Amino acid sequence: MTYGKIPEDVIDAVRKRHDIVETVGKYVHLTKQGKYMKGLCPFHSEKTPSFTVTPELQIFHCYGCGKSGNVIRFVEEMEGYSFPEAVKILAEESGIPVTWASQDGGNASAQDPNRQKLIEAHELAFKFYHYLLNNTKQGDGAKKYLRERGLSDRLIDHFMIGYAPDEWDVLARFLTSRGFDPVLMEKGGLLSAKNDGSGYVDRFRGRIMFPLWDGNGKPSAFGGRIITDGQPKYLNSPETMLFTKSRTLYNLHFAKPTVRKNKGIVLFEGYMDVIKSWSAGVLNGVATMGTALTEEHCSILKRHAEEVLLCYDGDDAGQAAAFKSIPMLQAVGLKVLIAMLPKGKDPDDYISENGPDAFLRDIIDEPVSVTKFKLIYSRKNHILLKEEGRKNYLMEAVEIVAELDSSTEREVYLKELSREFDISLDSLKQDCHGIRAELLKKRPRGDNNDNSWNNGRNEKRRTSGAPKLLPAYTYAERRLLHVMMRDQDVALAVHHRIGDSFNVEDHAALAAYLYAYYAGGYEPDAARFIESLHDVRLEETASSILMMDGDIPFDETIMDAFIGTIQKVPLLRDIEHKREEMVRAERAGDALLAAQLGLEIITLERQLKS
Repeated sequence: MTYGKIPEDVIDAVRKRHDIVETVGKYVHLTKQGKYMKGLCPFHSEKTPSFTVTPELQIFHCYGCGKSGNVIRFVEEMEGYSFPEAVKILAEESGIPVTWASQDGGNASAQDPNRQKLIEAHELAFKFYHYLLNNTKQGDGAKKYLRERGLSDRLIDHFMIGYAPDEWDVLARFLTSRGFDPVLMEKGGLLSAKNDGSGYVDRFRGRIMFPLWDGNGKPSAFGGRIITDGQPKYLNSPETMLFTKSRTLYNLHFAKPTVRKNKGIVLFEGYMDVIKSWSAGVLNGVATMGTALTEEHCSILKRHAEEVLLCYDGDDAGQAAAFKSIPMLQAVGLKVLIAMLPKGKDPDDYISENGPDAFLRDIIDEPVSVTKFKLIYSRKNHILLKEEGRKNYLMEAVEIVAELDSSTEREVYLKELSREFDISLDSLKQDCHGIRAELLKKRPRGDNNDNSWNNGRNEKRRTSGAPKLLPAYTYAERRLLHVMMRDQDVALAVHHRIGDSFNVEDHAALAAYLYAYYAGGYEPDAARFIESLHDVRLEETASSILMMDGDIPFDETIMDAFIGTIQKVPLLRDIEHKREEMVRAERAGDALLAAQLGLEIITLERQLKS
């Protein structure tokens, strides 16, 4: 993929005009700790802050998940932008004119040509279907249906809802007449190839068309709802370079401003629920695209919000989906609440029957906790009029309550159960205590420690006990690079002595990049150097090294010692290799070869001491 050339002075200006503490502070609550700013990482779940921002160097680094970089990288990661998109957005925010051009003389594009063409085609298709809905007899039936569902013209226009006529090639003819390649349009999910290979037809026919945008507000796909008795009732675009169902949340681009303001998001099951709730004043609603909630969805939600309100349908399927979604959302560190709709009702139905005020007052503003929802959900699975049903429910309810870490919360729920079923509170507490003790035994050791950061994705990173000590040569290389990135003279001296002959592959690569950086006439600038790497792993390694404590003394003697340690590693490895060969020679009865290897080992050991 090629990008338009963005002038280096523009990238420098963007970085300098956006203080990293101020930018990160829009997403993360930072507190000052010495010369650093720390907060909870927005990219993974944690209890104790490991996300660190260094104002002096204008970089960030998370010791938990490893995410690192400068202000541009942070915006890329938070918003899902490409590098050119992040630069463009930040430039516009700071009043820097976006005037750079690509090599062919056009405006710089953050997309490859095919991707950009598909975005343009989708944008045109959005407008085309919307026009057909509002201005043709073919769209009259669809318009009537939408109005009967309670959608005003204003809502229809806001969400660009349209209509695909029940004809074979209306969109195909429209797009090809404007120069769009039908082969590419098929790959983008707008057209389908005829079975006989004689041409292309529209993918969507006889459906109300709901445009789908990505998280940055770019056209990406369609959701189509049939208004007859045909099947399937809902049809999404296929997965393309623009659209992936498992990573798409409907309405996220419209919801972002409100989500940023209150750090909360409402998750619905479908786009009609989002649209109707928008009309009721719920401006932070999103929906999955006709698919179950995925880990990717949860990660995206976590980037933008701290709390999720599940507002799923009130039928058994909707409540089962909510129950299944809760642990996935909690696993990424989101607080979860559940909106309780009457049995058999979805948000669309409730708003139509009771009005927007009642929906806000009785459903959105009166959610229940996860524990309360689990108790309600469990209750439905037992016949409480029978003794066996009551007993089984109580045992299950105590297990649910035992999962709570707060003793106060546990007591509140146990008292409710005690009063309702006329059971001794002490006996409930005793059972709860026993279950909780077993649960704590099964938890990973780190989870029992409130002072440790907790994230499922990083479970393998955590180890108990003292941190693993680095080999002496690894420490020496990191300490040298730490100084080299801050001091050009030291970098030049190391270059003269050992070049990029570092023993750790990433360290050798960083040294090579650093020499080239200084050779280009640049002064020491951590954020700028990291930007020049264009490799996420190296950026994270460089940031981690730069975050090392810089107060440790460093002079020429210490530099000589570090270089000596680094230079000894190949000799030590060679000695180890020859010793293994010597042992094999002795076992094979080859005394001459064993003796020769012994002499070579002695020579290498003398070199080590010299």
